[in-house]
Amino acid sequence: MKTFSKSDLLKSLPSQFFASLVGKVEKVKAEGYDVINLGQGNPDQPTPGHIVKKLQEAAANPVNHKYSPFRGFSYLKEAAAAFYEREYGVKADPAKEIAILFGGKAGLVELPPCLLNPGDTVLVPDPGYPDYWSGVALAQAKMHTMPLLEENGFKPDFSSISTEEAEKAKLMFLNYPNNPTGATADLAFFKKTIEFANEHDICVVHDFAYGAIGFDGKKPVSFLQAEGAKKVGIEIYTFSKTYNMAGWRVGFAIGNESVIEALNLFQDHLYVSLFGAVQEAAAAALLESQECVDALVSMYETRRNILVEGLRKIGWNIAAPKGSFFAWLKVPEGYTSEQFSDVLLYQAKVAVAPGIGFGTYGEGYVRVGLLETEERLREAVERIGDLKIFK
Repeated sequence: MKTFSKSDLLKSLPSQFFASLVGKVEKVKAEGYDVINLGQGNPDQPTPGHIVKKLQEAAANPVNHKYSPFRGFSYLKEAAAAFYEREYGVKADPAKEIAILFGGKAGLVELPPCLLNPGDTVLVPDPGYPDYWSGVALAQAKMHTMPLLEENGFKPDFSSISTEEAEKAKLMFLNYPNNPTGATADLAFFKKTIEFANEHDICVVHDFAYGAIGFDGKKPVSFLQAEGAKKVGIEIYTFSKTYNMAGWRVGFAIGNESVIEALNLFQDHLYVSLFGAVQEAAAAALLESQECVDALVSMYETRRNILVEGLRKIGWNIAAPKGSFFAWLKVPEGYTSEQFSDVLLYQAKVAVAPGIGFGTYGEGYVRVGLLETEERLREAVERIGDLKIFK
């Protein structure tokens, strides 16, 4: 059989670092060991029942058996606008300032090809979500990384970016609550971001995937709550984390009208919108009772406290995340992030994600997901403690 070569564009895509982690975990499990997997980012709870029921009802409607409108049903965009006004006090025009997405990841990867030409520069957080890199590669653009350092609260220091690099930049990715660090941002930071973006003519893309998940009584701040945000960028919201709808592949972008139009135009050539029943269920998620969200956040906070308190008791001096469902933990001296991850996997049968997989400045940390039961988290702490590494 003849083998056809991949295009140079496909060959330029970054390798999936975490595919190797999955392979390691599966190999240990295949050997008969019980692995507590804290290295993944896949929500472990089911989608709330009222959302599933809406999908089931909508799936029986013949209207939804046809092609949906190219740019999505207006009712879902109206629901997204109502959600943002209710939750954040942000008003948006459903027709011009909201685009329906096939999950948040789709929008994040689509944006660089929508807005950039080959050779343009993108400002990318390091450590950060690796799929930002994929969109940059597809646009044949260049990355300039913004270090997220603990001393800066894991937020970029815009003053450290040279004027030359800032003037080259056309796009910037941000993400708070942050994956992988669990850090949050306030309005003051977003105001600085808007000033920087205005000064250098940069489009800001705020990945708000974990927008619902804040701890210690503090609700995460939307980028669009900062004055002037819509002039310089957009926010991307996904249903995956807020409503445990990861497999449903639905999200939306909201903000700057020209960016929304670019996304819509790009998607016009790729899709004929989402299955209508999924759109109906998504609208119900946004508009109906949010008690399920409150319960979910409370559950993650309980899990966070169990993990953090337990690890501190065994001598691992770690900081508690302020948001998201991840904890970002410093590895002990003498180990790289990958070496320490291997020790935990092979000796304690606990899987975590090595920080280097999120960028150069992820070295020295591991990411732990709060996506196991309280009992399993306690057991993971016990297994790690038995290694006596922190004594």
